[in-house]
Amino acid sequence: MLNISGLNQGVVIDHIQAGGAMKIYEYLNMEKLDCQVAIIKNAKSNKMGRKDIIKIEGPIQIDLNVLGILDHNITINIIENDKIVRKHTLELPDEVTNIIRCKNPRCITSIEQELPHKFKLTDRKNRIYRCIYCESKFKGN
Repeated sequence: MLNISGLNQGVVIDHIQAGGAMKIYEYLNMEKLDCQVAIIKNAKSNKMGRKDIIKIEGPIQIDLNVLGILDHNITINIIENDKIVRKHTLELPDEVTNIIRCKNPRCITSIEQELPHKFKLTDRKNRIYRCIYCESKFKGN
């Protein structure tokens, strides 16, 4: 059995859809973090069958709610002094900037490279975001 030590202080991103941890790692630009990050792929899960987990040591300054766009089943555990002090349930942000990219080749963001990619939540129930420039749809998992 694989053994990854516990965290004294940090964040555990749990219940990630199997195979989705690397996408989240890239999404949150974790390569720029100056702390230990453990990615556990295909861990056994009673609830999901298999899941991915990301453990981040130390305090981090990331808006984790953006993860709800990628996978709404994700749970966030905040660890302090070797204990879970808070479980954070993700809520979809009303607007996101430079998190998801517009795929419409005719969108102004394809031509004007420096423009931020902004999306507005238009359908919370179905997890649908639309580009504020061209109305192209992005649907989260």
